[in-house]
Amino acid sequence: MKKIAVLTSGGDAPGMNAAIRSVVRKANYHGVEVMGIYRGFEGFIEGNMELLDLGSVGGIIQRGGTKLFSSRCPEFKEEKYQLQGIAKMSEANVEGLVVIGGDGSYRGASALTKLGFPSVGVPGTIDNDIPGTEYTIGFDTALNTVVESIDKIRDTATSHENSFIVEVMGRDAGDLALWAGLAAGAESILIPEEPFDLDDIIDRMRRGEARGKKHSIIIVAEGVMSGGELARILKEKAGIHTRVSVLGHMQRGGSPSARDRVLAGRLGARAVEVLLEGGRGRAVGIKNHQVIDYDLEEAFKMKHTAEVSLYTLSKELSI
Repeated sequence: MKKIAVLTSGGDAPGMNAAIRSVVRKANYHGVEVMGIYRGFEGFIEGNMELLDLGSVGGIIQRGGTKLFSSRCPEFKEEKYQLQGIAKMSEANVEGLVVIGGDGSYRGASALTKLGFPSVGVPGTIDNDIPGTEYTIGFDTALNTVVESIDKIRDTATSHENSFIVEVMGRDAGDLALWAGLAAGAESILIPEEPFDLDDIIDRMRRGEARGKKHSIIIVAEGVMSGGELARILKEKAGIHTRVSVLGHMQRGGSPSARDRVLAGRLGARAVEVLLEGGRGRAVGIKNHQVIDYDLEEAFKMKHTAEVSLYTLSKELSI
């Protein structure tokens, strides 16, 4: 290959810029040009792209978000638009594609590969919900943002003797809620992967009150229910008044952590290697601290699971 392209798709994640930088510089090191496609698969269809050189990715490793912008493109699910995009790439002599994003982005990469256009997926999402890799780019940064926010909420909860419900992102995955809740010492954590007992949550709060505790922190993943809904249930069922903080999209922003920058560098570089080695329809990831690559179709057969041991530990430590 003499020329490849890179795009970011779906929800943005801190570290995407570091991954773009890695792709460009690794490819240039091997004498391969890189086209940056703007606005994800929408830009792929339209051929909205420009050449990225060493200078164009300078100074972005520390920036959150994505230099190439992102969008959701429902039209790309149709084969005629996929073929339209491939034609645009052929006109520009682009021979392969690195897709940085989540599950939907991976499905787009797989579809292109089936049509004969080599594509490799790089996991970029704060949800940490991509099967086949232990960590995704952006998760660590978002996790630290959530923990910092909970720490600040606990300060005011302590001062006013209030209990707080903190709603965090993650779609149908509970990793952010689970890891943040354990790190911040939350009294209860609700995640989609594990059933919860409302009576147990109430009992924990009551036991805390009995020993003189004046506040509690409850973390709820958005895939379970909204923080407002949980607050309403607690009030109706037990007369417990809580305040609700919805962290929202602030979890996606901010300068990527060192861990995310290193992960992005490793995975972006490996994605280029996979393309140059003739890999097709592959995804890169991290397992046991080692960079791996695997078949995209296999990833779709896997199911994301939360670490049950962490969930059990969080309950044991919050007695």
